[in-house]
Amino acid sequence: MPVSFTAIDFETANRSLASACALGVVRVRDGEVVDTRYSLIRPPVGHDAFEAGNVRIHGIRPSDVTGAPTFDRLWDWMCENIAPSDPDAVLVAHNAVFDTGVIKAANHACGGRPRPWEYACTLRLSRAAYSLRSYALPSASRAAGAEVVDHHNALSDSLACAGIVLDLARRSGARSMAELTAHYGVRMQRAEL
Repeated sequence: MPVSFTAIDFETANRSLASACALGVVRVRDGEVVDTRYSLIRPPVGHDAFEAGNVRIHGIRPSDVTGAPTFDRLWDWMCENIAPSDPDAVLVAHNAVFDTGVIKAANHACGGRPRPWEYACTLRLSRAAYSLRSYALPSASRAAGAEVVDHHNALSDSLACAGIVLDLARRSGARSMAELTAHYGVRMQRAEL
C-alpha cells in the first residue's frame, strides 16, 4: 500500500469558513507517516470572533490563539513544503468540502493567491467502502482500525483521516491515490485553493 498523500483538518472559531483557528497536517509517503504538524491559528481580522458553540466543540479559546501564526503564514508553509510534484501533494480530508472551503475562504480573507491542489474526501470514500450507520469521522476511523483519539483536535482528526486512507489502500491494493479513488468509484477533485 505505497500510497502518498497529506491528510489535513481545520477547526474554526465560528460559522465563517475563514475563521480557521487550528490546523492538523499528516504527511504520508509510500504508506508511512513521515511528518505530523499541529498549529493553532489566529483567525483573520473580521473572522476572529469565537462562538460559544465552536469553543464547546474543540475547546480553543481566543486567548489560546493570541500568539499563534496567522493563516497566511501556515498556508505559505504548506505551499513551500508540499510541491505539486511531491508524491504526497494530494490533500485528503474527512468532508473535504468543509476543509477546502476553509482554505479558500481564509486564503481570500488574508489576500493570498490560490494555487491548484488535488484532493480526495474520506467521507465519500468511507461511504463507498464501508457499511456503517454513521460515516462521521469517529465511526469511519473505527471501521478502519484507526479510531480518532481526541475528536475535534485537528491533529488527531488528521491522523484518523490518514488511517482511513491507509486502510482503504490495504483493502484495495491501490498503489496511488488515483488508483484508490478509482477503485472505490470516487473522483479525485482539483481546485484552486
